[in-house]
Amino acid sequence: MKPTTFSSRRKFIKASTSMAASWALLPDIDIAFSKPPFNQSPNMTVTKSLIGIYGEWAATLVPNIPALSFRQNKWNDTKKWQKEALAKTNELLSKPNLGKNPTVTVEKKYTYDGLDIEELSWQLPYGRATKAYLLKPQGPQKPLPAILALHDHGGNKYFGKRKIVKLSDEQHPLLKDHQEHYYGGKAWANEIAKRGYVVLVHDTFAFESRRVLYEEVGGFFWGPLKTDGKSDAEPEKPENIQAYNTWASEHEHVMSKSLFCGGTTWPGVVLAEDQVALDILSNRPEVDKNRIGCAGLSGGGLRTAYLGGLDPRIKCAVCVGFMSTWDDFTLHKSYTHTWMLYVPLLPNYLDFPEILGIRAPLPTMVQNNNDDDLFTLPEMKKADVILQEIFKKAGAADHYQGKFYEGEHKFDQSMQKDAFEWFDKWLKS
Repeated sequence: MKPTTFSSRRKFIKASTSMAASWALLPDIDIAFSKPPFNQSPNMTVTKSLIGIYGEWAATLVPNIPALSFRQNKWNDTKKWQKEALAKTNELLSKPNLGKNPTVTVEKKYTYDGLDIEELSWQLPYGRATKAYLLKPQGPQKPLPAILALHDHGGNKYFGKRKIVKLSDEQHPLLKDHQEHYYGGKAWANEIAKRGYVVLVHDTFAFESRRVLYEEVGGFFWGPLKTDGKSDAEPEKPENIQAYNTWASEHEHVMSKSLFCGGTTWPGVVLAEDQVALDILSNRPEVDKNRIGCAGLSGGGLRTAYLGGLDPRIKCAVCVGFMSTWDDFTLHKSYTHTWMLYVPLLPNYLDFPEILGIRAPLPTMVQNNNDDDLFTLPEMKKADVILQEIFKKAGAADHYQGKFYEGEHKFDQSMQKDAFEWFDKWLKS
């Protein structure tokens, strides 16, 4: 990606700092699986970490094998384990109740790139209307398999769904750069729709149509979040987009803290909104609701981990560029990630890959990049081993595939080819 977009990513990484909080001890953690107490000698050599001398200690607080891990010997029945793991994860996510499904409005219909395209909107109980695109092969079709395509984060909240589609020959230059850098120059939602899928792409919480506007914000009297002198006018100008993304990355910790205080979590809100989109996709007459998958890169991979792990309507999942362990985030990489990741206390019960692993034995692919600077390679490989163990224990070793590619953070054409073939294998057979 060119510097105009990279700069917002770098600023986002710098702005995503950790929050201090204290939490009560949990009475139902199985201490037999806890790590031994950490005792640091004053003369001990300190291993550097994101939180300095406290890193090694913090990494010992979570059990080696968390309380609800399917890797524990006590779990032999996959369904019983899933029931408990789902219940605890949903409890900690604290999803907001969004009520009954909203009415969907079709705002526009047209044809482009060999696809029939619909521009949709629906109103949730809060915020402005969610905007979405539905893409499908041209002409009447029998019920088809479908994909919920989940856009990335990328330190860019001005854009959401538009990052992974192409709807005309004219494209915003920043979107063109984004697709060139991360997606091998392809709008991957278009590409998979051409293979015979109905594809829904929607803006999730705080992105594009759901983003926070300057004019709505008050209460910041100093610092980078002051909105004095900022304007929502002429939003499509590249310099205004870059300024907005810088401000929005600074605003992430405020949003997350406020959601915690409101009794929910950012991952819980995103999951709830993604499940509304899944409801809408499932109810389309041209969709076979028993053949729905989801996929996404980066923030879209994170959303895949939660949605694919917690909603069995996703029959096939491809998580791209977002798989590691809680230890990796604790010691090395929390600063590179969005607040959309964190669910307080969940690491006591499941390691991060085990969230996606709850879906076993449903088909699952994870795609990693060896030089992805958002994670460390040893912890990505450890996460892959954990998922292999879960699927093997569930009697479905061949339903999981973890793949590693050369290069940096991306979902390029070779990775798309593998992902699309995986969907074809499980959703078209």
